[in-house]
Amino acid sequence: MKILLITPPLTQLNTPYPATAYLKGYYSAQGHEVRQMDLGIEVADRVLSRSFLESIGLEEQARLIEPVKRFLRGQDDTLGPRIANRSLLPEGKRFEQLDEDNLEWSFGVSGTTDKAMHLATLFIEDIADYIREHIDSHFDLVRYAEYLSNDAPTFDPLYEELQQEPSVIDRLMLKILEEKISIFNFQFSIDKVCLTVPFPGCLYGALRCGQWLKAHTTATVEIGGGFPNTEWRQLSDQRLYEFCDEVVIDGCREADQYCPDFSDLPTDKYLSLTEMTNPMHRLWSQGRWNKMVMAHGCYWHRCAFCDTSLDYIGNYRAPKATTVVDHMERVMEQTGRTGFHFVDEALPPKLLREVAEEILRRGLAVSFWGNIRFEKAYTAELCDLLAEAGMVAVSGGLEVASDRLLKLIDKGVTIAQTVDACRHLRDAGIMVHTYLMYGFPTETLQESVDALETVRRMFDEGIVQSAFWHRYAMTCHSPSGLNPEQYGAHRVTLEPNPFCNNEVDWEPGFDYDIEAVGAALRLATYNYMNGLGLDQPVRSWFPIRVPKPTSYSKSIRSTSF
Repeated sequence: MKILLITPPLTQLNTPYPATAYLKGYYSAQGHEVRQMDLGIEVADRVLSRSFLESIGLEEQARLIEPVKRFLRGQDDTLGPRIANRSLLPEGKRFEQLDEDNLEWSFGVSGTTDKAMHLATLFIEDIADYIREHIDSHFDLVRYAEYLSNDAPTFDPLYEELQQEPSVIDRLMLKILEEKISIFNFQFSIDKVCLTVPFPGCLYGALRCGQWLKAHTTATVEIGGGFPNTEWRQLSDQRLYEFCDEVVIDGCREADQYCPDFSDLPTDKYLSLTEMTNPMHRLWSQGRWNKMVMAHGCYWHRCAFCDTSLDYIGNYRAPKATTVVDHMERVMEQTGRTGFHFVDEALPPKLLREVAEEILRRGLAVSFWGNIRFEKAYTAELCDLLAEAGMVAVSGGLEVASDRLLKLIDKGVTIAQTVDACRHLRDAGIMVHTYLMYGFPTETLQESVDALETVRRMFDEGIVQSAFWHRYAMTCHSPSGLNPEQYGAHRVTLEPNPFCNNEVDWEPGFDYDIEAVGAALRLATYNYMNGLGLDQPVRSWFPIRVPKPTSYSKSIRSTSF
C-alpha cells in the first residue's frame, strides 16, 4: 500500500510534530511505501513570504521577511545584532507590550542572539495579528480556527464553516496540498492519506484537507491522533464522514516502538521562535529538537485529573535502553540534530538512568529534556548522572501544591519529595519547570494561599526556574470524571454530546472567588519567574481577602526552607 501522512496546520513552527514520523517508521517496517508532509510549516512558509505579504499590502514587512526567516532558521546569525539594537524591524502592537527593564534582565546587553530572536518573533506575531484581524480570522501561528474545535459539543459551527467558500489561508493551504499531491502521485499513486490531529488547532485544517481529498482523489482518507482519541470516542454525528472515510481510535498502538523517520521533512523551513522570555518556554518554541517517545503511556497512570483510562496514558510499555539510544542515533543521522525532546507523559526514572548510562557508554554528545514526576528516585546521584549524559531541563507537575490534595488526587508524591527532587536537579544544572493546578474539588482558600507560598519559596531558593498555573478541568476519561463523588464533586452533564466529549460540566461549590484566585496565582508566579516580588507577602497578590499562609511549614519540614 502507498500511504501519505499529513500533519495539517498548525502545531508549532520550530520542529515537526512526531506523529507522522512514528507512523512512517511503523508502516515502512510493515512493507508499505510511505511519504509524509508537514502541511503546517509549508503553509507558514508560504504565508511568511515576500510575495504573499506584498499581496496583502504589508510592503515593509515583505521587504524584511526573508532575511528574518533566514535568521530564525540559523542561516544568518549576523543579522542578530541589528535586530537586537532595534534599528531594523518595524514595531507594531506586540512591541508596545515590551518592558525594557525586563528585556535587558532577560537577555543582557543589546546584540545577543536570544534577544534578537525574541524581537524577530514579535515581528512575526505582528504579521500574524494583521492577517487574523484583516485577512483571515482563522489564522494563528500555532493553531488554525481553534475556536471552532475547542470543547465543541456539536459539529454544527464547524460544519457550517466548512460549507462556506474557503478563506484566503484555506485556499493557500489547499493549493499547497494540490501541488504536493501532484508530485506524490507522479511518484506513486496514493492509496491512503492519514491526517493526524494532535490538537484542536489542527482539526479545521484537517477537515478542509479531507474535503478536498475526497473530491479530487480516490485515496481512502483517515483521521486519527490525540484529538480524535480523546474527543471522539462517543462520536455519533455522521456528517463527519463527509470529510473522511475512517476515524482511527487507538490505531497503530505499536507505532511508537519503531524508530521515527524524519528523513523527508523540510528541516530547512522550521523557525526558532522566542515568544516569551521565560527560559523553559524558549525550549518549547526555540530550536530544532528531535521529538521522540521514550516509553509508551505513563508508568504511574493513577492521577485523578488525568485521562488514565485512555490507551496512550494507561497502557504503559517501556523498551530497552539500548533500543532508545539506537533510535536516537538513527534520528541524528536523519536530521543532523543532537537535541531531543522526549514527549512522554512521564519519563520512567529506571529507564532514564539506563538510557543515560548507555549514552555515556557510547560517548554520545547529546542534549535532551522531557516531563518527569518529582519523586524520591531523583537523588543527587541520579541527577548528576542525567546532567552528565545531556539532560538540560525537566518539566513536572507539583499540581495542587497541598499534601492533602496530592493524596486525594493520588499523585504519589509529597511537597517535601518534590522540593528535594527539584533541589537535586538544580544542583546538577538542570532547569526545572513545574505545572500547577488550582480549583480542584474541595480545595480551600487556605490551601490556595499555602500553595502560592510554597511556590514563592521554591523560586526564592532557585530550585524552579519556570512555572504555570492552570484551572482544573474535569474530563470524562479521568478518575475524577468517572467517579466525581469520590472527590467531593458532582457532574452536571451525564449524556454524551454528538461530537466532542472530553471536558464535562461540574458543580464546583467554592465559597470564594475562584477566578480572582486564579488571576492572583498567575500574576504572582509570572513576577517570580522574572525575579520580582519574592519578598512580598503572598496575600498582597490577591484582590480578595485571604488568610495568611500556614501549612507550608508542616508540608516542607524536611527541607531546608
